[in-house]
Amino acid sequence: MAAERRLVIGTRGSKLAVWQAEYIRARIEGLTGLEVCLQIIHTTGDRVLDVPLAKVGSKGLFTKEIEVELAADTIDVAVHSMKDVPTEVPEGLVIAAMPERVDPRDVLVSRGGLTLETLPQGARVGTSSLRRIAQLRAVRPDLEIVDVRGNLDTRMRKAESGEVDAVVLAAAGLTRMGWADRISHYLPSAQMVPAVGQGAIGVQIRADDEFLLETCAQLNDPMTMTCVEAERVVMRLLEGGCQVPIGANARIEGEGLVMDGVVASLDGSRVIRATVEGALDEGESVGREMTATLLQKGAGDVLADVRTAAGADGRVDTLLET
Repeated sequence: MAAERRLVIGTRGSKLAVWQAEYIRARIEGLTGLEVCLQIIHTTGDRVLDVPLAKVGSKGLFTKEIEVELAADTIDVAVHSMKDVPTEVPEGLVIAAMPERVDPRDVLVSRGGLTLETLPQGARVGTSSLRRIAQLRAVRPDLEIVDVRGNLDTRMRKAESGEVDAVVLAAAGLTRMGWADRISHYLPSAQMVPAVGQGAIGVQIRADDEFLLETCAQLNDPMTMTCVEAERVVMRLLEGGCQVPIGANARIEGEGLVMDGVVASLDGSRVIRATVEGALDEGESVGREMTATLLQKGAGDVLADVRTAAGADGRVDTLLET
């Protein structure tokens, strides 16, 4: 019987990941009355900290090991940051819920409360994200980009101690951890289109677990799911990931869905942006229109150059046909 179950949530061990898992744990316990505990699972992305993410070279850097445990039935629920979840979910598993999203924007944290515009000439800015690097270079080509990895608090300390002048982080993580007062500047989408799924939590379960499917239906925020799934269409069609500078952010405006998208060259010399609109129930179509628009503007050539530079030749112009 369901009442006899003891549920186990698998999560990464960072402070933010544990916060997210505890949030889902409390929600599930409140809905079901069941005992729920956490199991910390170390992922490839957690172990490999001395190499930029783009050079690690595999998908699911922060999710694969957790998904293996879920598929093996050693945990019942996996909690992820949706920006870390590859667009191809393993067979037998499903993202069953996304609670309401938090601010998806990127932000600066700096010791002197500096903004992107007031950072001094040649300032050192920390990030390991190619998407952030490309868009930063488009606005401020004078900046020195420093690869910075680690948990949120580790990266913030590098800026607040002066090791770098600023770091670029996700607003959502800082907000959830109660550190929003340390944000010095919110980067607008016109300068920095967020990562696909940024600010959203994904609750993953086995697709045949009827009890948890019903429970997750009560956890889910339909508007968040609509927006993130639309963004993930773009990522899937462009074959994106941490190795390519792609961003997409969808939001509800009035009775419609509006999406901003970007594809950029690594040096920031070519930044292709687009905004498309559609109906709330047409997220797939909005994502496809965004992809087509970006490709029409030359995103295929940009991505081919990025992949060639990374040693992975390939074009994406024909992806919409598949």
